[in-house]
Amino acid sequence: MARSIAEDRRVDREEMLRFVRPRHHGILATTRRDGTPQMSPVTMGLDDADRIVVSTYPERAKAHNVRHSPAASMCVLSDDFGGEWIQVYGRAEVLDLPDALEGFVEYYRNIAGEHPDWDEYRQAMVDQGKVLIRIEIETWGPISRGGFPARLVTDD
Repeated sequence: MARSIAEDRRVDREEMLRFVRPRHHGILATTRRDGTPQMSPVTMGLDDADRIVVSTYPERAKAHNVRHSPAASMCVLSDDFGGEWIQVYGRAEVLDLPDALEGFVEYYRNIAGEHPDWDEYRQAMVDQGKVLIRIEIETWGPISRGGFPARLVTDD
């Protein structure tokens, strides 16, 4: 089996957004009060203003952490575990209900398309007491792919 070469590709903002937009699996990193990182696998998407959005519950560690320390990072993953990924960094905020309600609609629409009953969906968000974490993307790393260092890959 041929060895693949690890790759890091620097991209501009538009290419980063094109990469992130269709991907909905990520690892959200926030900071606990003691300064240690806390990571959560999440379903995520981009809103219409190109911010990363995550739907969660107010009791979850990620929501508590963002409330006291707004710095956040997201490792956006491809559906294929061996696929490409990118890390993005920015300032996060927690939106509570009722302010988050239309953000939930945008979140769902951008990830899954149209809901058959938006009133029912809105009510479910209210009944569950959900919150929305929103990250304004400030910087990002390269689009990366794992593999071997080039020095270990031969054409044999």
